Amino acid sequence: MNRTVGVSTGDQNRALALSTIAFTACFAVWTIFSIIGVQIKAELGLTDTQFGLLVGTPILTGSLSRIFLGIWTDQFGGRVVYVTVMVLAAIATFLLSYATTYETMLLAALGVGLAGGSFAVGVAYVSRWYPSEKQGTALGIFGAGNVGAAVTKFVAPFVLIAYGWTMVAQAWAVALIVIAAIFWFTTKDDPALVERRRRGERARGALLSLEPLKRLQVWRFALYYFFVFGAFVALALWLPRYLVGVYGMDIKTAGMIAAFYSVPASIFRAYGGYLSDRYGARTIMYWTFGVSAVALFFLSYPATDYVVHGIDGDIGFSMAMGVIPFIVLIFTLGFFMSLGKAAVYKHIPVYYPEHVGSVGGLVGMIGGLGGFVLPIVFGMMNDLTGIWTSCFMVLFLLVAIAFVWMHVSILVMERRAAAESLKSLPELPEMQPIHEPHHGPALRPGEAPKPAGAAAGARPAPAE
Repeated sequence: MNRTVGVSTGDQNRALALSTIAFTACFAVWTIFSIIGVQIKAELGLTDTQFGLLVGTPILTGSLSRIFLGIWTDQFGGRVVYVTVMVLAAIATFLLSYATTYETMLLAALGVGLAGGSFAVGVAYVSRWYPSEKQGTALGIFGAGNVGAAVTKFVAPFVLIAYGWTMVAQAWAVALIVIAAIFWFTTKDDPALVERRRRGERARGALLSLEPLKRLQVWRFALYYFFVFGAFVALALWLPRYLVGVYGMDIKTAGMIAAFYSVPASIFRAYGGYLSDRYGARTIMYWTFGVSAVALFFLSYPATDYVVHGIDGDIGFSMAMGVIPFIVLIFTLGFFMSLGKAAVYKHIPVYYPEHVGSVGGLVGMIGGLGGFVLPIVFGMMNDLTGIWTSCFMVLFLLVAIAFVWMHVSILVMERRAAAESLKSLPELPEMQPIHEPHHGPALRPGEAPKPAGAAAGARPAPAE
């Protein structure tokens, strides 16, 4: 239950604004290898497999850490956990600049990945400041911190060219420490934690925090997020390679298109939160899955040559998607993914108000793992099928499964609710017997009617 009574609007705005800024910085650090990894690969002579592991390690550890960071947030409060995560990630990022071997860089990457775990902390912390009818908007604004990936892609190359990759790591680390300090000194503990301390209540144990994870509904939410967030991260990483291979773009142009894809797919998450509050998260999820399925169906269709045997000979024609339609569809897909990311996290504080950290952590972990697993699957599909659009075929299958599971689950819930409503209806009163009208002689005033069948002049029976 959210205890927001007595919380000022200023406290709410401060908590939301600083949490969003902190998450933006954490996301920028989390994706730092997307830029500096290229130069590290050249310096160490890494293979593509080694490079992929180095780039993916922060994504993996940032995803896996979300569940226990979410639990700790429920237990100890988001403020202290948030600052601790930022400080540890900043230390690991700074030490990365002193790593000289591949093994030490992988070790540092484990610590850098903690920055990605900050999402579960921020969701639990921000949701505590707002009533349920405003949580969608608030969490949508917070989630827009995904734009930190675009910040790294836009800014880091300039620092890299001028000073080298080590300066990028050091600058990002210092920036994260500064933001952590500002966050600590300008925010307050969340209202739920303050109320718990006032009552002298102890923090909930870890096993109790994990209790909701037994419910299938939580894993259904995780599948939603695996698509709307995991696929978003995967496409952001995969698009440059796809654009170069399919449309023959140079890496600079392909990289810029991928960066521009990341921006609206992050910023419109705030709008998704607003829509979820106004129209309901369920409605937004229907739109997200429906439009995504249509877009992915067209994106999945490979370039194909057709031959029709006509009257006067064969007629050949081709079907292929040009670069402009592709960009329009991919941006449309990114837009609805951003709405879906907000809608998924609108569900969590509504269904699990006392377990936002643990449930949000699990959902975020599964979603983050999508960003790690899906690019590998994309590569495997390319090798197995030899079709560039096979990556979109995988995503179409994924969204179709999520869409069907959601719809069936909602139908079951509605039927169960209807059955419960019928059971709660009051019972109808028993029908009273209808008395036949009196057909005997008219009664004088004050005279009682004679019992049926009584003979004229018979004496009445004595009273019982």
